[in-house]
Amino acid sequence: MIEYTFAMIKPDAVGGKKSGNIVAMIENSGFEILRMHKIHLTEEAAEEFYAEHKDKPFFREMVNFICSGPVIILALAKENAVQAWRDLIGATDPKKAAAGTVRALFGTNVGENAVHGSDSVASAERELSMFFIDEEEFDEENDNASDDEELAFCDEEECEDDETCCRN
Repeated sequence: MIEYTFAMIKPDAVGGKKSGNIVAMIENSGFEILRMHKIHLTEEAAEEFYAEHKDKPFFREMVNFICSGPVIILALAKENAVQAWRDLIGATDPKKAAAGTVRALFGTNVGENAVHGSDSVASAERELSMFFIDEEEFDEENDNASDDEELAFCDEEECEDDETCCRN
């Protein structure tokens, strides 16, 4: 079953010009990128994003870091997407991440570990809804995307009048 997950390329990787390599890894691993935006999180948005860690001693450090520069947010789709993304990014600590994973290749330390990945389907749904749209709209959008592809290859000779035009 196709599943959706949320991914974020963090300021250390964006600032270090590693985001293109990370996006290539995502695509080469069979993920479909449904949405991708470069944004700068406000402190308020970062606090909401990390709300589950609010009472932990590293909360403020996480918020400050994620607001320190632009991030790239992605909505991804794939069979078992949450676990597949977690497998691709590796352990939180880049030194403990398996060779070839995103964090092993591009992370510096536990705090600056290049990427974020939802840790469960519930977290993915919450995080996607914070930055994007709900899953039903992803499904509708994918249906519309294939229609758009057909329209993009429309033969203009077929469109001599408004009634027969494939673009209508």
